[in-house]
Amino acid sequence: MAVKDRDRFSTATRIRLLGEQTAARVYRSQTKRQARRSRLTGRAALLALVMCSLIVALAYPMREYVSQRAEIEDLQREQRQARERVERLRDLKARWQDDAYAEQQIRQRLHYVMPGETGFIVVDPHAAKQSRTDLGAADRPWYSNVWDGVDKADASGR
Repeated sequence: MAVKDRDRFSTATRIRLLGEQTAARVYRSQTKRQARRSRLTGRAALLALVMCSLIVALAYPMREYVSQRAEIEDLQREQRQARERVERLRDLKARWQDDAYAEQQIRQRLHYVMPGETGFIVVDPHAAKQSRTDLGAADRPWYSNVWDGVDKADASGR
């Protein structure tokens, strides 16, 4: 028993015992850390999976919502433009109800004159040159001229 007591109090025995205790603590802390890591990793993976599925599930409805909002804004803009055009047309209609305005427009557009007046038409020299350059239309077939006239009338209506 004396040998055993001596071994218990020897420096080498104490160091070996201390090393074993330290190794046991390190082993326990590593296993706890690994256990913690595996649980955290599983939770993180599940959370990532849930987040990805939510993003995928909400991506299409959000895109549709944004596109519909843009379409609504376009339709509201078109509606405002249509209302403004209606107001302009109402104003024009009201002006045409006035006999003085109608007479002024008839004189200006159709070159009408009242009895006893002398009508004059002043021709712009630049406009005369432009009309002479359009004489090339006589060389084309008649249906081309008709089609060009339709195109010009359609373009002026806008």
